Order: sequence, then structure tokens, then C-alpha cells
Amino acid sequence: MAANQSNANKSLKAYDEHIPEIKFTKLFINGKFVDSVKGRTFETIDPRNGKVIARVAEGDKEDVDLAVKAARQAFDHGPWPRMPGYQRGRIMSKFADLIEENINELAALDTVDAGKLFSMGKALDIPQAATMLRYYAGAADKIHGEVLKMSRELHGYTLREPVGVVGHIIPWNFPTTMFFVKVAPALAAGCTMVVKPAEQTPLSALFYAHLAKKAGVPDGVINVVAGFGPTAGAAISSHMDVDMVSFTGSTEVGRMVMQAAATSNLKQVSLELGGKSPLIVFDDANLDTATDLALTGILFNKGEICVAGSRVYVQEGIYEEFEKKLVAKAKAWSVGDPFDPNVHQGPQAGKKQFEKILSYIEHGKREGATLLTGGERLGTEGYYIKPTIFANVKEDNMIMKDEIFGPVMSLMKFKTVEEAIKRANYTRYGLAAGILTKNIDLVNTVSRSIQAGVIWVNCYFAFDNDCPYGGYKMSGFGRDLGVDALYKYLHVKSVVTPIYNSPWL
Repeated sequence: MAANQSNANKSLKAYDEHIPEIKFTKLFINGKFVDSVKGRTFETIDPRNGKVIARVAEGDKEDVDLAVKAARQAFDHGPWPRMPGYQRGRIMSKFADLIEENINELAALDTVDAGKLFSMGKALDIPQAATMLRYYAGAADKIHGEVLKMSRELHGYTLREPVGVVGHIIPWNFPTTMFFVKVAPALAAGCTMVVKPAEQTPLSALFYAHLAKKAGVPDGVINVVAGFGPTAGAAISSHMDVDMVSFTGSTEVGRMVMQAAATSNLKQVSLELGGKSPLIVFDDANLDTATDLALTGILFNKGEICVAGSRVYVQEGIYEEFEKKLVAKAKAWSVGDPFDPNVHQGPQAGKKQFEKILSYIEHGKREGATLLTGGERLGTEGYYIKPTIFANVKEDNMIMKDEIFGPVMSLMKFKTVEEAIKRANYTRYGLAAGILTKNIDLVNTVSRSIQAGVIWVNCYFAFDNDCPYGGYKMSGFGRDLGVDALYKYLHVKSVVTPIYNSPWL
């Protein structure tokens, strides 16, 4: 397999000098790169042109069994959960150093595998992964319980202990970021884990497994099984020896993960699911700032982000001028090769998603929405879609109700604050929302009224390692980022003893 991969990589480099050397294509189980039990492989595709980048080992139930066995052994008998927190933190910090040493290669992997902007990967995704590791490395030796003031003659205290073996199932839109959103807090907590990267984007996850071992993470603590959701993902979700599953992806698949967990060993589940986030622009907002934020809110990462501001509500006093500025900026938005530093938007991550977005655009046209710009593919090669804005969209239109996960915005007009709140909440999702206004009374009223897990005021995509992130309603439950994410990988154990001379003695 290695020789074949080497030859394939040479042929890829012949047509594109940006293609990095593909070093790791096997499963990573118990500290070693291994073929799948059945010897199967699958293709991972370059969305810039539809060509095969590499063939990757395809994990199935038998491979998940081996990975879980390794993780269970590492948790029950290995050093990681028993190691002082500061020692785990030192290894995690070394892991972060190695990421920064390989930043160009890692950014290139996510670009060719997911169509992500290379410049953005170097400036944002990869450095933030290292920063996230260091954030949780600093928390690893600060895991404390509490002393309890009991109501009777008892002394009580709590301990926080790692939940055990965790299954992480991560999406394809942010291969690096989501790997560490899951892995970093679980490592700090002392858990061991099996990671299933999305089948569309397995390459950087396998590289991170290599770096983890190089940093000193003990064998069996991190296992990476590339494969498909109905096989490898389902095996993780239903495995009797997995203590918790953390999943990010669609609401439909999240429901299946939850059902599998419930019908197996009733394992803990954390779900970060879909979104259809509203951005509300009031009359007093600065038009240039508002149009910039609205455009970035839907076009960042090609719209392949669960908190994309796909529903934009603009108050009627500024609507006409807002629409004019927004459309002009969308038409000037540069779509093309994600290795080009002047490009704002690369290709959609894969053919299936590309076709799904185009089908939603056709639904929008058929349902009577007004297409202001875009609405079609760009070029004849690769999975590029022009920035698309619809106006006059009705609340029951498919493009308004469903998560499209692409560069497609629905733009609407509103009159009153009450109307804006009602329409913003008219969705089965509740992941994020944005509010643009200079009026603090409006900020307080609207932010407390919108049913969403994070509200951004006069900004958008304002993520931070210290800020918890997750959803309401069908956007899931559980929180990523912040100390909340660390705590979800920890059990709380209460210890109670009688006080001297108490009636219990």
C-alpha cells in the first residue's frame, strides 16, 4: 500500500505542485499504523478538480473493536488517566509544538482534502489547534472537586474523574479544528479515545495521530479509524465498551448516534448538530460593517459551517440600501483555487455536498424566491459555487427551513423588534444568532429572547477557547470549548463519611 501510495502521490504532484506528500493512509490503532482487517481502502478526493488524492484504509466494525480494545486497555491499565495532570499537560504542549512545526503541511492537507483556503489554514485553523491544546493542557492539573457542607453530621466531597473511553465522530467541514475541539479536552481529562474522521477528510487526522505519538501520548490513548458513518461510526456509537460519544454533524445522523447509544450500554452522548442561524440587522447599524458581517457570515468556509448566518433579517428603514451594497460585495467575492492567497472562497468539500447545494438553489427558484446574484456553479471543473443570495423568501420555503450548508443566503425585510424575534425563532434549530445594533436596550431584549446557544452582538464567528459553544432545540446538547467541554469528559463522584460522634458511628 505504501509503494502504491508513493506512486500515486508522484502522479498527483505532476499536475499540482501544491499537493503535499501523503504520508499516512492507514488506520492508527494502539500506537501503530495498520491496514484494515478486511484490507479495504477508499478514495479521498480533491474537491478542486475531482481527482483522487489517496486511497485510505477503510475501517469497519472489526477495526473499531481493535481500537476500542486498545483504548480500554490504555484507560484501565495505562499511565494516561493515572498521570499527574501537569505531566499530561506537558505532553499536550509538546503536541502543540509539533503542530506548529508542521503548519504548512497540515494546512495543505486540509486544503486538498476539504477545499479550505490554504492561507486561512495557516493563519487560523492550524495555529488555533495548537492554542486549543495549550488551553486544555493548562487545565489538566486544575481538575478539582468540592467540599460539601452537608445538612447532617457527615463530611462530603466530590471528585472529578475521566469518563473512560470516548468515541469522537467529527465532520468534514473543519477537519483540524473539530479534531481538537473533541480530542484536546478529553486528553486533559485523562480519557482515552477512538476518533473517526469524516470519510471525505481523513488525511490530517491521521497526521495528527502520528504527531501525538511523537509528542509522547502513550499507545492506545488516541486511535484513529477512518471509515464511513454507517459502518465505523455506527460501530463506535453502539459499542458496549465505549463510555461516551461526542458527535458533530447533521441532526439526522445525530439522532441515529443517540439511538445507538441508548440501545447499547446507555453511554453518555454529546451532540453538536445543524443550524439555520439568523442575523438581525436593525436600522441603526453601520451599513458597511453590517454587509461585511452578513456576507462573511454566509460565505466563510464556503458556507460549510453549522453557524452560518443563512437567514438575514434587515429592518425596513435600511433594507433597500443594504441589499444593494450586499449584492455588489457578493459579486466582487473571489471564488477559485484555495491555494491562491487572493481567493476568498474555495470549492465545496465534495461532489455530494456540491450537488445538494445546487438542488436547494433550484428549489429556491421554483418556490418563487427572488435570485439576486449567483445561483450556479463556477467553471466546469471542481465543486465551485457562486455566492448566492435570495430575497423575498417565505418562512415555509425549503431554503429557509433546511440547513443547506453552502454559500446560499436568504435575505428578508422586517418592521418591528417583536417581528424580528418571532421570525428568528421560527426554526427547529437553535445554534447561533447575530444582532447588529448600537442600541443596548435592543441588544438586551433580543439576546435574551432568541433561542440559541450563542449570540454574537455586532460581530460574527466570535469563537474563543474560553467560550462554551453548543445548541438549543434540534441543534443538539452538550457544550464544546471552555471549561464546560472539559467537565463533560469528567464524572462527578461523591464521597461521604460520618463525622466523629455522629449517630452513624
